[in-house]
Amino acid sequence: MVKFGVIGTNWITESFIAAAREVSSFQLTAVYSRTAERAEEFAAKHHIPNTYTDIAAMAASGEIDAVYIASPNSYHAQYAIECMKHGIHVLCEKPIASNAKELGAMIAAAKENGVLLMEALKSTLMPGTGAIREHLSKIGTVRRFFASYCQYSSRYDAYKAGTVLNAFNPAFSNGALMDIGIYCVYQAVALFGKPDEVKATGVMLESGVDGEGSILLKYPDMDAVIMYSKITQSSLPSEIQGESGSIVIDKISEPEKVVIQYRDGREEDLSQQTSGHTMYYEAKEFIELVEAGKTESTINSLATSMLSMEVMDEARKQLGLVFPADSKS
Repeated sequence: MVKFGVIGTNWITESFIAAAREVSSFQLTAVYSRTAERAEEFAAKHHIPNTYTDIAAMAASGEIDAVYIASPNSYHAQYAIECMKHGIHVLCEKPIASNAKELGAMIAAAKENGVLLMEALKSTLMPGTGAIREHLSKIGTVRRFFASYCQYSSRYDAYKAGTVLNAFNPAFSNGALMDIGIYCVYQAVALFGKPDEVKATGVMLESGVDGEGSILLKYPDMDAVIMYSKITQSSLPSEIQGESGSIVIDKISEPEKVVIQYRDGREEDLSQQTSGHTMYYEAKEFIELVEAGKTESTINSLATSMLSMEVMDEARKQLGLVFPADSKS
């Protein structure tokens, strides 16, 4: 069994627990929260035997082999590095860090302590993306990658009413790019590597984060067009356009229906059967890597995480999107 601790007691942690419990060797043994009351409440709900209000104490307890971090983004690096210092493997919710410099420190800690560090970016590990990678050559030379993820935030109404929740607070390294734009950016660099040029524009909110934006990535023989938003809603699919056809993807964050539309009018359905818990695949990947003694995923690799973060750092620079964490790193 791989004994897990969780950091963060929100809905995303609950989703991860439900998904990870589908992996037979997952064992949930500890939870961290800033308050003992919340830790005990969460532990009772999810049948977790050990509670902590100190990260280092949990990491040094001997009760955990690995940790899933779903705290606010601005705490990811601090918590991950503390755990890795104690030999704990780290699965860190996306975005893995506030910026590339933080991520560099996390990678250094992982290598120094010989532990696994992986970004919990679920879409690249889902079967739908696997099918895209496997069949990409069928559409010939790729000329454009178009990715759209625009989802009106349930917290935006509160924001407009004068309450700035975490999702729209730069203190937590948040905003539309970090929360959902990352799904588009990560897929782009995972499939096509480092772009030659990044151009970004968007709408900044008074709180200091971006509400929506667009990014153009320039490659030698193609471009990637990215649209993301937390203040509008869109049902546009994403698409990879090749000279022989296009791969149409229903949802870039959870690719399930994937279809090749060939130039001659034929269609090929690449859709894959998926688990009811979309986070199952990241949990399975991570646990299998721990069991195999591996320190890096070949799919959600540290290089892909770093490339993604570097693109987002440049996009933020062009948008004027600055986090307090940037001056600390």
